[in-house]
Amino acid sequence: MQDIIRFGVSMDAALLERFDKHIQDRGYGNRSEAIRDLVRDSLVREEWEGGDEVVGTITLVYDHHVRELSERLTDIQHDHFNSVLSSLHIHLDHHNCLEVIVVRDEASKVQKFADRLIGTRGVKHGKLSATTRGAKLR
Repeated sequence: MQDIIRFGVSMDAALLERFDKHIQDRGYGNRSEAIRDLVRDSLVREEWEGGDEVVGTITLVYDHHVRELSERLTDIQHDHFNSVLSSLHIHLDHHNCLEVIVVRDEASKVQKFADRLIGTRGVKHGKLSATTRGAKLR
């Protein structure tokens, strides 16, 4: 088992009150769990900024009736086949589709790939959810 180190944090009362509400709203058991998540999130951002190999998902919502949009999105994914681990296509209704693409590559390559997909004419909404392989997190 890893060593657990306790330390104190000084904080403005109003900020602490807001943090405690955040903890409660998110269902954390205590402040320590919430602080650990904040630290991990900061370290994940650092990995992305450092250009390390990262993982994430690109989520797209689009109208599949838009002329040649599905084909363009597929072509872009084939252009970045080294980055794509998997994809999931869901029919939301008669017109709209949700596509989730799981990616793994250097941070800058993943970002450019996501920007290209999200910026494709006809995509209604897109989002890159960036995370880490977890090797540096405990």
